[in-house]
Amino acid sequence: MRFPLALTAKIAAHIIKHKLMGVEKFALVLQLEPLHTCNLTCTGCGRIREYSTSLKDIMSLADCLEAAKECDAPMVSVCGGEPLIYPKIEELVEGLLQQGRIVYLCTNGLLMRRKLRDYVATLPPAEKEAKLKELLQEKLVTEKEAETIRQGAPNGRPVFRPTKWFYWNVHVDGLEYTHDLIVEREGVFRECVEAIKMAKRLGFQVATNTTVYRETQPQEIEDMFKFFSWLGVDGHTISPGYDYDAAKRDMIKRLGKNPADFFLTRQMTREKFAKILDWGERFTIFGTRVYQEFLAGKRELSCAAWAIPTRNIAGWKAPCYLMTDGHYSSYKEMLEKVDWSRYGRENGQTKDPRCENCMVHCGFDPSGALGINYQKGDHWKNFKYNFGAKPKPSPEGPNVHAFNGCSIGQGHLSKNASSPRPVAGSAKSVYQTHGGGNSECCSSTSDSPRQELLNQIKSGKAIALKAEHCTTPTGGNGK
Repeated sequence: MRFPLALTAKIAAHIIKHKLMGVEKFALVLQLEPLHTCNLTCTGCGRIREYSTSLKDIMSLADCLEAAKECDAPMVSVCGGEPLIYPKIEELVEGLLQQGRIVYLCTNGLLMRRKLRDYVATLPPAEKEAKLKELLQEKLVTEKEAETIRQGAPNGRPVFRPTKWFYWNVHVDGLEYTHDLIVEREGVFRECVEAIKMAKRLGFQVATNTTVYRETQPQEIEDMFKFFSWLGVDGHTISPGYDYDAAKRDMIKRLGKNPADFFLTRQMTREKFAKILDWGERFTIFGTRVYQEFLAGKRELSCAAWAIPTRNIAGWKAPCYLMTDGHYSSYKEMLEKVDWSRYGRENGQTKDPRCENCMVHCGFDPSGALGINYQKGDHWKNFKYNFGAKPKPSPEGPNVHAFNGCSIGQGHLSKNASSPRPVAGSAKSVYQTHGGGNSECCSSTSDSPRQELLNQIKSGKAIALKAEHCTTPTGGNGK
């Protein structure tokens, strides 16, 4: 199966229960953002700009766990920001698992191996040595790190452990050249690959999360699937990038670029995803067949943003993960007070101009799962896709030229560090230049409060976050 039977059955039972109860709107996945601090400045992400005044604020552990109980979604996607910076991330994941939820821990991969080493340190001596021998042989840990691991876990805190209910969800937006360009730092793709390899050696489930932009080439996405499938990745989430307000403002103000050069229009999305149905047969792409048909331009869907709500330091974010018209004090209040009929598209007409180019999975994949815009055969189509045989690892993976950037001297860094440095949207990927790289690097400049946090993260110092604090939302539409 594409998804383990227990997980698929849990989500299906959740949907059936609410349908039988006559509940019209309910949560399938909770997007939980315990903090917005991040150690990258990815082009296309507006979080660090939208919440720039509260980067040091975090949700308390109790508030995070209560949010999951409140909306009662069977799956929780812990995101941010970079959630591995959250001081009690292990306790949060442990608490969510104890609630019986499926947990996706979204990460850019930079701190992932550190957390995996913590797990190895807790293993019984014989098992620990066997794992260390394998990891050392593959150069996934150093001799110095192995010696520290042998000393055991010193603080007694919980660690991440392999379970069918837990997934590492690693952000990867292409192969090395493209991904490092989008995240605005060289070496990130290579670290993601090493972290994924280490997690799989230790028995964890791993997924990748990819956003497709204007300059993303479909062949590169297909090759990325081949490569990570061959590495043993358990599944992939893929979604188009569009010019939502916060990301658009960040691109204009911080990078001085035109968002139209980077984000996708609705027609471009259909062109980029023309092969999504074929990819779905060959690779383990999570989601519904109906949503894939929508991406390919074969049908229309209505937005069901309420099914994947976002809870962060300011409250329940409305109307969706990408647009912000306000924050509410409870999921129930958000469901009742937001006029959902104002958003999305119906019969080819856009209700809110901001929704014009949106086809992202957090709004439309639930529609496919819930039978909104139902067409004859949809339920069987989704059932067959998710309960059918899982595609085998791609035999073409070893032939993919994945390390096509800084690893072969085709990175973005200028030989002169003071030279102007382009960002994604102005530089072509190697898939556009047929192997010719760009010797320059994308900008990583940022405002001083955030830069202060990044410097602390880089140096390994403790971050002075406002622990156990959450801004209490006051409700209303925030206008």
